[in-house]
Amino acid sequence: MQMNKSHLKTLFVDAGTGFYKIGRYELGNFWGPVDLGAHLSRKHDSLSIGTGLLAGSIFPGSNRLFFTGYSPCWHGFFISSMGGAGLVFDNLGINLLSIVGKARTPSILYLNRSHGEEIEVELRPVNLNEIWYKGEKGVYSLMEHCLSMYGHRYEKDPRVLATGPASLYTDLGAIGSAPVNKGKLTQADTWAGRGGFGTKMLKIHGIAAVIFGGTFVDEDFRDRSVADSWFQDHYQKKMAAKDIEATTKYRYDPAFNTGGTFGVNFTTVKDNILAFNYRTIYWSDKERADLHEKFIVNHYLKQFNEETINQKQQKNCGEPCAAVCKKFYKKFKKDFEPYQTMGPLCGIFDQRAAEALNREADSMGFDAISIGGVLAWLMECLHENLLEPEDLGVKDKPVFTPERFDIVNDSMHNASLAINLLEEAIKENGKINLREGARKFARSLAHARNKRIIDLFVFNGFARHGWMVPNQYWTPGVLSPMSIMGKYYMNYGKKFIEPRELGRENARRMLQELMIDNIGFCRFHRAWAEELVPEIVGKLFGEKEKFLNSVKMTASRIHSRNASIFWESRRNMDFVFNFLKKKKEEGDNNPELIKWLGEFEKNTNEASLQFWYEIHKGAHEVLREF
Repeated sequence: MQMNKSHLKTLFVDAGTGFYKIGRYELGNFWGPVDLGAHLSRKHDSLSIGTGLLAGSIFPGSNRLFFTGYSPCWHGFFISSMGGAGLVFDNLGINLLSIVGKARTPSILYLNRSHGEEIEVELRPVNLNEIWYKGEKGVYSLMEHCLSMYGHRYEKDPRVLATGPASLYTDLGAIGSAPVNKGKLTQADTWAGRGGFGTKMLKIHGIAAVIFGGTFVDEDFRDRSVADSWFQDHYQKKMAAKDIEATTKYRYDPAFNTGGTFGVNFTTVKDNILAFNYRTIYWSDKERADLHEKFIVNHYLKQFNEETINQKQQKNCGEPCAAVCKKFYKKFKKDFEPYQTMGPLCGIFDQRAAEALNREADSMGFDAISIGGVLAWLMECLHENLLEPEDLGVKDKPVFTPERFDIVNDSMHNASLAINLLEEAIKENGKINLREGARKFARSLAHARNKRIIDLFVFNGFARHGWMVPNQYWTPGVLSPMSIMGKYYMNYGKKFIEPRELGRENARRMLQELMIDNIGFCRFHRAWAEELVPEIVGKLFGEKEKFLNSVKMTASRIHSRNASIFWESRRNMDFVFNFLKKKKEEGDNNPELIKWLGEFEKNTNEASLQFWYEIHKGAHEVLREF
């Protein structure tokens, strides 16, 4: 069976003039929101928002909404995405929205399409200071405001993309959204956090929020019997059965008696735990295992399992999906990485404290992972007396050692301090200046005070000022010199891989992740999507090989602009050095591991540089354009 789609339809909106037009791009030249977004970004410096070819189809996980463009914090082309929002976007009857130009004052962009009529486009100025600081505050208040203004115009529930104060005052503003049910926001907020696209949308284009929806119906693949036959051929299981198997971790994994990224990752991290701004990398396995047992298993994770897993407090992101990966306690959504960076990494091991901090960061509209890394770094600087509280506009120092740590009270103390740091970062003349990024701020502090300040900050550098706090896994892959970091375009496994091969593995992972991103899939379904998507594209559009070649071409074009910078922080080097030590202590006698460990012991700086470059070489070997 073949589908009749021949073009990707793009709605261009000039935020400066309000003018708009539809552009059509031939399918085969472009395949989805990533390769077309990369093309438009180079041509117009636009922010592109769109779905994959299979949005609205019967395939689970196919309704993710993708954001592409030049990242204000990474300083290169970047890709971010949010769950479920593509299902409503598909009702506009387009594949992509590309925002160009800049509104004179912060504005709301309204998009609506009733059945077969032309898309309605409207720009309306908004007083953000009146909205951001009332009610639920920030992103949540702006979503409510958009619904109150425009919700009555839609026949079906719309969706809102909103920014918060972080997008105005920093380079790491996120875009938040939540499914709407019967005109009301639900609790299952989803985020395009990584890459600072909230900052791009607001500061570069003047758009504070987008509300969209409609009733347009186009051709979507809905034949379950055909889909089941494809899955039967590959897995001897129907589609639903295979997807349930593939998403076990995100729903409930009986092997661990928990579920979701929070439950499974905090259960299995054990003596790989990262806490107190990565200071645990210097501890013994026993010390880390003891911390994990006492602070995580017996308290932080126990609270989560009792309050969320046992009570079955879970929802999906806005599309029908067996994963139900959104885990809740009251209004607080629990995901691993935000509750790791604004949890143990900040010296917080109690749910009430972590909830308060995470909710504040979300309301303000920060990229949760990156801001958590920044907070942990600043808190250690205070703990080490490299900075005084008045330097950062706060009054306290953190409790940043495990000795005599009161899990409830000291966690709340640290969360309150972190909230004060957040508040300082979104002040007009605050002492924490993140307008041009945490890396530049760290440099300025290091030059003025002490080089150790930047040495305590764990981040990936890109180009002159680009930066990204890594994903929260203790493995060299998360500090790799790849063209896009902070996503999972790299190997993040626990095993030692010699660096040249690690670079190749990173590149292979990038190709797989890029493929399912460009077709619009959620990576939680990757266990079958990475294998079956090319087959599906071949059967529905007749161009399997052309599609796969386009993935390689897109990856090579993105990677050709790789401006990764060698680690500027000593802790990055120690992160890798101590990982190697740990692997040796665990009994890994790989000759390459022994060799590199010796090099790091002899000269850590030189070994780090060589290790970094070997990863770089391996990635280039795979991602060359032939």
